[in-house]
Amino acid sequence: MATIDRFEDINAWKLSRQLAREVYKLIINNQDIKDYPLKDQINRSSASTMDNIAEGFDRKGNKEFRQFLTIAHGSNGEVKSQLYRALDRKYIDENQFKELIDSCEDISKMINGLVKYLNKNDYSGTKFRVEEPKSDYVLQH
Repeated sequence: MATIDRFEDINAWKLSRQLAREVYKLIINNQDIKDYPLKDQINRSSASTMDNIAEGFDRKGNKEFRQFLTIAHGSNGEVKSQLYRALDRKYIDENQFKELIDSCEDISKMINGLVKYLNKNDYSGTKFRVEEPKSDYVLQH
């Protein structure tokens, strides 16, 4: 896996961001849907997925990143459940539902892949990097 320097380069984050935009466009911004608790919940869950990926990455430690990826994975599952409610209440049609659920499934696979990678990697992250002291020999010459 290539080195990633910014959370904006993580594919799971990118797709989560796209999903949050689509959820907003189809459900939150739809004035015909008066189910404000569902609108609020799905808005927060879709945002939480991308936000936890970003926060975990920027903590600079693999252990914390894994923890936040687990939270992001849970938020993504919450979005999926809320999409079923939106479908059952006829706020979205079958095609919209399938497209959004497929995105959730892709995000889930990407997050799981990141966790597996981090589990195999012994490196703890830049937060735990120990600076090597400069020897007096190098400083004198």
